Amino acid sequence: MLPFSPGSPDFAADPYPAYAELRAAGRALWFEASRQWLIPRHEDVSALLRDRRLGRTYLHRYTHEEFGRTPPVPEHEPFHTLNDNGLLDLEAPRHPRIRRLVSKAFTPRTVQRLQPYVEELAATLVARIVANGGGDLVEELAEPLPVAVIAQMLGIPESDRHLLRPWSADICGMYELNPDEETARKAVTASVEFSAYLRELIAERRKEPGEDLISGLIAAYDEGERLSEQEMISTCVLLLNAGHEATVNTTGNGWLALFRNPEQLAALRQDPAPGKLSTAVDELLRYDTPLHLFERWVLEDIEVGGVRIPKGSEVALLFGSANRDPAVFRDPDRLDLTRRENPHVSLGAGIHYCLGAPLARIELAASFGQLLRQAPALRLAGEPQRKDGFVIRGLESLPVEI
Repeated sequence: MLPFSPGSPDFAADPYPAYAELRAAGRALWFEASRQWLIPRHEDVSALLRDRRLGRTYLHRYTHEEFGRTPPVPEHEPFHTLNDNGLLDLEAPRHPRIRRLVSKAFTPRTVQRLQPYVEELAATLVARIVANGGGDLVEELAEPLPVAVIAQMLGIPESDRHLLRPWSADICGMYELNPDEETARKAVTASVEFSAYLRELIAERRKEPGEDLISGLIAAYDEGERLSEQEMISTCVLLLNAGHEATVNTTGNGWLALFRNPEQLAALRQDPAPGKLSTAVDELLRYDTPLHLFERWVLEDIEVGGVRIPKGSEVALLFGSANRDPAVFRDPDRLDLTRRENPHVSLGAGIHYCLGAPLARIELAASFGQLLRQAPALRLAGEPQRKDGFVIRGLESLPVEI
């Protein structure tokens, strides 16, 4: 029996010893509970992320029936319409077309232009925590910072931003293994409400364009094509969900790791220079990655470590395990904020490499930097509360005091 129990609270609290057992057990391991092939080693995870014989979808090449899969139930259709038209779940030819169009609006210049706003907002949020003598780092910094930044980019009015995080949380519940019917119901409701909201906002921006990303997506034009309305809606939802989930969870996971490794925290406090902070952020992304599993469909027969994986199968790429692989990372279970050789897979690879990676790094550097400068004596003030679920790994709360 495999040492893989994603539904177990003990496993979710610390899956890393089990990952070591999985890596020792083999390169491709059948997990009956989710009917997936687990891929635990870095070499294979990295290669399969780039392998075009796999896909986030199979519908660009096969019907459900041809692929031996059961179509989603009609009651879940609003979620799948929203999800399946986003960049993360598309393959060629739609994926490169939409990514090119989105990239025209989501440029490095756009991201760099946001840096002063990110720094100012991070400084304000941290100053509020300092003034209060502490608080919940997740609720008061980790969540509001990236949500506000992506909302600012999209041009969502401040009065509506409180809607975004609950919608995102409900939609992301469907990315866990074997979600139950209540999770699916919440995801469908959030998909309907979020789509309706964005449809109205897009209509407003068509009439009165602004400097925001939605206006940029409306204007984006490539070889005679524009984004359809559904593609725009799905893109905006993906940018919001992916644009803050990783940052929220890396902030919570990262600070908990620092508190549990006081010598590393002390060294960073002594010298939080931008270059060293950037290296530290990458190590925190590796050490306790915010995404532990990424699914891909096998479109053609493949072989991993001598194991044949037939067309129609699903592989589960274990990012959390890959990032602790001793074949790639020296002393992988040690947090080392000076680690230079750090090819972690936390932000993906290949055509699905995270489009928002530069923005996430700016946000993380700003929030960690502000806390290190404004709250040099920050410490844990109680027991952290971990979120339910395994695939998306993060904290519900992280109590701190000054």
